[in-house]
Amino acid sequence: MKRFLFFFLAFMPLLAWAQVPTVEPNGTYYRTNEEGKEESGDVNGQTLSAPFRVVFTANPTIPDGYTNSPHYSWTITNTKNTEATPIVRNQEEFEMEFNESGSYKVQLRVIFYGEEGISDDYEFPNLEEGDDPKIINFSVSESKLEFPNGISPNGDEKNDVLKAKEGYKSIVSFHAAVFNRWGKRLYSWDDIRGGWDGKVNGKPVKDGVYFLVVSAKGSDGIDYNIKKAINVISGYNNGENENAGNGNE
Repeated sequence: MKRFLFFFLAFMPLLAWAQVPTVEPNGTYYRTNEEGKEESGDVNGQTLSAPFRVVFTANPTIPDGYTNSPHYSWTITNTKNTEATPIVRNQEEFEMEFNESGSYKVQLRVIFYGEEGISDDYEFPNLEEGDDPKIINFSVSESKLEFPNGISPNGDEKNDVLKAKEGYKSIVSFHAAVFNRWGKRLYSWDDIRGGWDGKVNGKPVKDGVYFLVVSAKGSDGIDYNIKKAINVISGYNNGENENAGNGNE
């Protein structure tokens, strides 16, 4: 027993040196949902609406015998856009925003430098050793944007606000405005989650026809130039605000 313990202790440094570095690359996405709340999660295998950002981390394990200055090389490829040049990053951890639709493949390669006289350099993944490349795959959805034909701002919480229909996707820039029949702007907003409540300066407008103009761009390059008549039906017919000026510039 003592002899076994002696050999075990003697060879412990050699066993430590025999260990090779490992990485566990992963990506965590962060996005704001339709309710305006930030959500996050593992991006691998997801299809998400743009824009969103992803924090990529290598999560290395570096055993004794290797320096703590590996060379990292991340390659981010949009596999649906074959003409695009792959993006390369060389940090252990970095953040990137995604605004273009497509299927993304993210692969990490690392060179770990062995300390002189202790370990040889080690490259991950070493396919000859059977390393799993641990590729991160995810998709950015194509865009979608629609608006209703009217609103009924009567306080029943049903269709009270003129805003993008539920299910909009991957809108990366946005501006909307509402005009009266004389071309005066009554309200405007730049947040896709926003909308018009049928009021100007805090007072409801007269029931009738108004005009919505939207200029937006999708992650797939689609330009949305929406111009449509909007019916306001609430039962309010005072009309004192119909000729009002801008409610929000």
